[in-house]
Amino acid sequence: SGSLIAYSEANTNNGNRGRVAHADAVASKKKKVVVLGTGWAAMTFLKNLNNSIYEVEVVSPRNFFLFTPLLPSVTCGKVEARSIVEPIRNIIRKKNIDVSYREAECTKIDPANNKIYCRATANTNSKRREEFAIDYDYLIIAVGAQVNTFNTPGVEGNCHFLKEIDDAQKIRRNVIDAFEKASLPNLTEEERKKILHFVVVGGGPTGVEFAAELHDFVNEDVVKLYPMVQNFVKITVLEATDHILNMFDKRITKFAEHKFGRDNIEVKLGSMVTKVTENEICTKAKGSDKTTSMPYGMVLWSTGIGPRPIVKDFMKQIGQGNRRALATDEWLRVEGVGNVYALGDCATINQRKVMEDITEIFKKADADNSGTLTLKEFQDISNDICERYPQMQLYLKSKPVRNIFDRPSQVKGKASKESIELSIEEFKSALSEVDTQLKNLPATAQVANQQGAYLAKCFNRMEECEINPEGPTRIRGTGRHRFRPFRYRHLGQFAPLGGEQTAAQLPGDWVSIGHSSQWLWYSIYASKQVSWRTRALVVSDWIRRFIFGRDTSGI
Repeated sequence: SGSLIAYSEANTNNGNRGRVAHADAVASKKKKVVVLGTGWAAMTFLKNLNNSIYEVEVVSPRNFFLFTPLLPSVTCGKVEARSIVEPIRNIIRKKNIDVSYREAECTKIDPANNKIYCRATANTNSKRREEFAIDYDYLIIAVGAQVNTFNTPGVEGNCHFLKEIDDAQKIRRNVIDAFEKASLPNLTEEERKKILHFVVVGGGPTGVEFAAELHDFVNEDVVKLYPMVQNFVKITVLEATDHILNMFDKRITKFAEHKFGRDNIEVKLGSMVTKVTENEICTKAKGSDKTTSMPYGMVLWSTGIGPRPIVKDFMKQIGQGNRRALATDEWLRVEGVGNVYALGDCATINQRKVMEDITEIFKKADADNSGTLTLKEFQDISNDICERYPQMQLYLKSKPVRNIFDRPSQVKGKASKESIELSIEEFKSALSEVDTQLKNLPATAQVANQQGAYLAKCFNRMEECEINPEGPTRIRGTGRHRFRPFRYRHLGQFAPLGGEQTAAQLPGDWVSIGHSSQWLWYSIYASKQVSWRTRALVVSDWIRRFIFGRDTSGI
């Protein structure tokens, strides 16, 4: 009996070792994908990736996804902070692929050795942060960006930012504290005015929405809770350009400026901030050397973004040190590093110009190698050219293909456009303005979301497209590209202006301003939540605010 038991146990152990060895062999065949970040681009990539050939490791000091478009709503208690965050482990645990998460900060990227170096955000028992390295086959950089202060003196130490959930909670506490402080006795009117002067630097969507949220808070809640100080509140928006919301349609810009004027929100256009001290903010009017200053209680700095330190260091390593963001090709690959991808706010697509490849385009289209190009030859390759160069597609909308073959030298009535042949010089002349249609993509959640979904689709089809490429014809070289290049599809944008009114600019030059657009804003932002949990929390916060008002506890 003892011999049989010993034999049985030995056989079981051998079987286990065989299964473990098989599992290790399968794991060793998997490609290691490291994702830096848990923002829009990273989250969408993780949600859409479903190919089991990858082993995915997520590294980020933030262990949750943040729904950034609702950050201004958190600052004044319209929405609770916990309602717009979703733990990243809740997202990855639902995946049927091998995904793990490390709460750490990447301190260095080593592209030569396919390795990243990280530091844990939490202290270990030895009271120092653990450091470790991770190897990768593919690296996806989606760390977002940080606020750009433009090296303005005093901004770092005296201004609030609105990029993270901690920023929104800090602003919320400071807003409540300002009203509590202004309600104390023995203060002069000037002191109360200073405490309750809220300055917003930057007239973009974030700054405008915060100003509108603050105005609503004052008019809907402060009048009930702090009636003694409501008349001392002042909101000022400083914008360096000629208009606020200058990325929107002019009709929206004009309406927003007029509405802010009616709401007594002071908008100073062409006003550049030169310095921020503990008590005053100094500005200079456009075209003037005279500097003026005004006292303030709180300043929100919302003027733009810049690269994070880890991205700056990586850019220097790969020869992009003079750029504002990581340059990628149209497939989101970092230029010069084939297995590193960058998406979201930390990157920008360096779209190749048509005129740089015009000779190769001409040769590729010239099917009979005659040295001239006919209308039919160009039409045969135009779809591939438009897919490879999106500016060509925009150009052809204003100037159709047949019009490119208009040539004054042709005798009218004797030659149809089908028989016209263009030389290389005439072809260059016809397309000389095509690259003026190039536009950089905005640093928005919508762009990052679409890039994450696109890259996940590419990774899901990586093996299949190696065999059967689905991209456009290679202009330089033979064959086709593996994938179609990324194309951003603009779905519209919103600008909440307070008073339950929102400006909406949707595709097709469709502009709507008013209460109906506000309800559209509610429905779209509720539907875009990443889980039913956050969706229920956000909707319940909106309902609570309608019934009971905003939470003014400052917690």
